[in-house]
Amino acid sequence: MAPPWLWSEERVRSAVEQVRAGRDLTPEEWPGGTRVAVLLSFDVDNETVHGLRDGEVSVGPLSEGQYGARRALPRILDLLDRTDVPATFFFPAWSLKLAPEQAGLIQESGRHEIAVHGWIHERNTTLDGPTERRLLEQAVASLTEITGQRPRGYRAPSWNFSPNTLSIVREMGFLYESSLMADDRPYELLASGEPTGLVELPVSWILDDAPLLSPLGDRYSTPRDLMQVWIDEFDKAWEEGTMFLLTMHPHRIGARSRILALEGLIQHMKSREDVWFSTHEEAARYVRASAGM
Repeated sequence: MAPPWLWSEERVRSAVEQVRAGRDLTPEEWPGGTRVAVLLSFDVDNETVHGLRDGEVSVGPLSEGQYGARRALPRILDLLDRTDVPATFFFPAWSLKLAPEQAGLIQESGRHEIAVHGWIHERNTTLDGPTERRLLEQAVASLTEITGQRPRGYRAPSWNFSPNTLSIVREMGFLYESSLMADDRPYELLASGEPTGLVELPVSWILDDAPLLSPLGDRYSTPRDLMQVWIDEFDKAWEEGTMFLLTMHPHRIGARSRILALEGLIQHMKSREDVWFSTHEEAARYVRASAGM
């Protein structure tokens, strides 16, 4: 393959424009005249990222994954219930199959959403199209059977698309997608320059607990320092009248010393006026309606 500095203009543009951000979908105002939408999400990876997806099965890491379902998730739901805050929980199907009681805990309050995050947190960018589609279809079927509801939102297992992901997600009828990073506001996805009608609720590594809360990583940050980053991000979103979307993982944020960061963030957001707390599905439906989609 020729090195990229020898590529033609057509080849460069084709590579870049395969999946691209289209129009900004931020509404003039959020429901009730509020000025910022807050979307809290949890990627409930559990054992899938502690060995299963790569086949590296080891009891110690798997036990940390089980902690996500056994102790962390109930602690998180207790906080959300006490503060009356909704959230969206993205599941690899096997995370829910191994501990299906998680669905009942999440659904008990009636305020949260369960969405899909792959089959076993597979590395979807390494798969051929038919395999990627089959695994996502299996995942949707499993989540639907366990929860009683078909998931309306998709988040790629590794926050990335293969050449086939967008077409699979569109053909399976998802309402929204939440894996990409071209903005910090909701936008419409383009496929080779053409509008898709699919809402993107973008993520960001800045607004993710995993990189900075791993005690074995080389970028570790204290939870209180991380909380301040999130507070600053929220304050700027409030000033701009846009959206604040935060991604967390129960086995990370749900530990005792770390749940304080989420609790402090929620307290700060609740102290501001004109804040709309929403699930991803509710936000996607609202921006679609506002944009006439």
